[in-house]
Amino acid sequence: MDFFTEIFQYSFLANAVIASLLAAFACGIVGTYIVVRRLVFLSGGITHSSFGGIGIAYYLGLDPILGAAVFAVLSAFGIEMLSGKGSIREDSAIGILWSVGMAVGVIFVFLTPGYAPNLMSFLFGNILLVTTDNIVILAAFDVVLLAAMVIFYRAIIYTALDGEYAASRGVRVRLVNLAMLTMIALAIVLNIKVVGIVLLVSLLTLPAVTASQFCRSYKSIMVWSVVIAVFSILAALAVSNSIDVPAGALAVIVLANLFFVTKCVKKIATFAKKQIGR
Repeated sequence: MDFFTEIFQYSFLANAVIASLLAAFACGIVGTYIVVRRLVFLSGGITHSSFGGIGIAYYLGLDPILGAAVFAVLSAFGIEMLSGKGSIREDSAIGILWSVGMAVGVIFVFLTPGYAPNLMSFLFGNILLVTTDNIVILAAFDVVLLAAMVIFYRAIIYTALDGEYAASRGVRVRLVNLAMLTMIALAIVLNIKVVGIVLLVSLLTLPAVTASQFCRSYKSIMVWSVVIAVFSILAALAVSNSIDVPAGALAVIVLANLFFVTKCVKKIATFAKKQIGR
């Protein structure tokens, strides 16, 4: 109970809880599209290439999150354009931008005059350092994301499930895909402080993969992804507050265990159903 009482006593802990809820909402919605479209590797490429923007922003004296956002969106568009024209395979384009982005980030960080910034907070996150400004920006993004899902839900779900069918129904598939890639890139950048670059892919994919074990519709997977992400991050925050370990890493461990449990339960249920049917 100490954790829940301390939320109202310490502003940094209250900010962490609010940020975790907003992050879970964004990652649950965007993550569902990533899993259904099988864009996990692409999201990993965007996540790691965004570090290049962080390094350049540090070198130029700008906000590192702004630099990461620009770099992430450009990386997403670059991957889509290169693979879409057939000039290079998608996995190759992702691998190139992934490695180049990380390399550019490291170089520019160490070229920055004066004290080199602590890279650990970007690589592995620290949700306790989330500020009010971060929360406002993340909340605004969640509102835009929710509005886009409500207004363009049918086009998004058609594109996610079957691009050719969506095109036959008059959906501008390429435009929808570029818009969703932009949302993915922004969701990645705005949640870097929650779990960091290295662990962010897990927060984007594990909730949706876990929800898909017992959900059949796109909407139900999306809703349960948000619920699972919220539970995992809040549980991680509560535990990390007691044993003093990074909440982001703990959230991934909680998510992995939830996936393992649901997978086992599903297999047991399937086995039991077969036995009853004999």
